[in-house]
Amino acid sequence: MKNARKTGLFITGTDTGVGKTFVGTGIARALVAAGVDVGAMKPAETGCRMQRRKLIPRDAMDLLMSSRAGDALDLVNPYRFRAPVAPLVAAETDGRTIDMGRIMAAFRKLRARHDFLIVEGAGGIMVPLTRRKSYLDLAGAMGLPVLVIARPDLGTINHTVLTVMALRSRNIAVSGIVVNSARKPLQGLAVRTNPDILERITGIPVFAVPYGCCDLGPLIRLLRQTSAI
Repeated sequence: MKNARKTGLFITGTDTGVGKTFVGTGIARALVAAGVDVGAMKPAETGCRMQRRKLIPRDAMDLLMSSRAGDALDLVNPYRFRAPVAPLVAAETDGRTIDMGRIMAAFRKLRARHDFLIVEGAGGIMVPLTRRKSYLDLAGAMGLPVLVIARPDLGTINHTVLTVMALRSRNIAVSGIVVNSARKPLQGLAVRTNPDILERITGIPVFAVPYGCCDLGPLIRLLRQTSAI
């Protein structure tokens, strides 16, 4: 892994709060431990807390620390907002606009600096960044394979399959699906069967993160098999 090609992953979710940052930071730590030069990016973060008159993008900072990269926070996270809503809505609430060109310029700089770049979206793939562009457009422009993070319980089949369909409609490669139960000790028939059903329906490798898990080494091995890493 020390000679990893310059590539990366775009991490999206089927919803908000499904564990994108948990997975992203876990992958970053595992790759750094393997000797890979990792960069991280969170193009827009909402729901930031105000501290000493500055907005603190917690997810972006966690990704940056996990990657151990020395990049400027404004490059890793070009846009941050206080309102916990979609970036388009948060920007309009603040009387601002999001410039996709600015995001892509930061992306190109980070990708040139690092052998592997982890980009984390906000919410799901159809969440709007501007009036005309969503994270689906951004993922397509970046050209990275996408890792879909899904919740484990009832309803996730519909949300996950629709996410995969949207990505495939733009010919965007989906490297895997992570059904994340790390912080929710959920039980039931749906929780037990969803990973297998999702893999059968989509034909995409599915990795189920069990409750309490903090080692994503097995996920790294799966992604290597799909050539995502």
